[in-house]
Amino acid sequence: MNMRKGQFQINDRFADRLGAFRHLAYSEWGEAENPRVAVCVHGMTRNGRDFDFLAEALGESHRVFCLDLPGRGESDWLREAGGYMPATYVSDIRGLLASLDIDEVDWIGTSLGGSLGMLIAGDEDAVARGLVRRLVLNDIGPFLPASGMEPIAERVGRAPDFNDLEVAEGYQKQVCAEWGELSDEIWMHLTLHSLRPRDGGGFAYHHDPAIGEALRANGPMRDIELWPWWRRIECPVLALRGAESKILPAETAAEMRQDGAEVIEYPGIGHTPSLMVAEQIEAVTAWLRG
Repeated sequence: MNMRKGQFQINDRFADRLGAFRHLAYSEWGEAENPRVAVCVHGMTRNGRDFDFLAEALGESHRVFCLDLPGRGESDWLREAGGYMPATYVSDIRGLLASLDIDEVDWIGTSLGGSLGMLIAGDEDAVARGLVRRLVLNDIGPFLPASGMEPIAERVGRAPDFNDLEVAEGYQKQVCAEWGELSDEIWMHLTLHSLRPRDGGGFAYHHDPAIGEALRANGPMRDIELWPWWRRIECPVLALRGAESKILPAETAAEMRQDGAEVIEYPGIGHTPSLMVAEQIEAVTAWLRG
């Protein structure tokens, strides 16, 4: 199945002049005329190419959009680090959907992407309009403990540069070790799409280091509570949890299950399930087609 690339032009309120624009990039899979739409949103410093394997399978039943959030992948970097916040991301995604005349989506969100999914699915206006038909949360829930986020915050935006792919792949395996056992093909896919060419040779990570500055700007991490949004969500929810995750505690997953969410737990995995292996892809696609 062929992947198509696109971008959405956004008025840049962070620019130093009126009329400036920035671009939100995405990849698209499936039939363009298909009214069943899925939106895939990645984690903190990842990008939409993390969903290539899932999107290829899901494209049989959906028109799939895999987004690059601002400052990641092929999307433009923001002029001010303070713009890297959920309100910016939610506004951008709403604008993209409106520009495409999409009024109902299935949402698949990994980590940060799942948090944004809860913010949108639990928004009173979105609930009233039925914007989110089904919500898949990949290792994220309505309670995010500071203890789990602190190691991530310390690492974001501080990745080294690399002179060759072999060293870069080794680093990728280190930072994504919790994703579980992956094939050589997948590790190289992750490595290639995590990097951008560096002026003068070599490679740098494919995200704006200022994302880390914004994350650490207010000092030590604090617990994040998204329960008010969670309580307003009316659509079916599937939560995937790495059994060793420090971001989605077992107690939070149990409470989500009590509230009606379906929860699947993967042993030997932390934060996050990759959504790149057959077992996980089949779980998501079958649930969304149900």
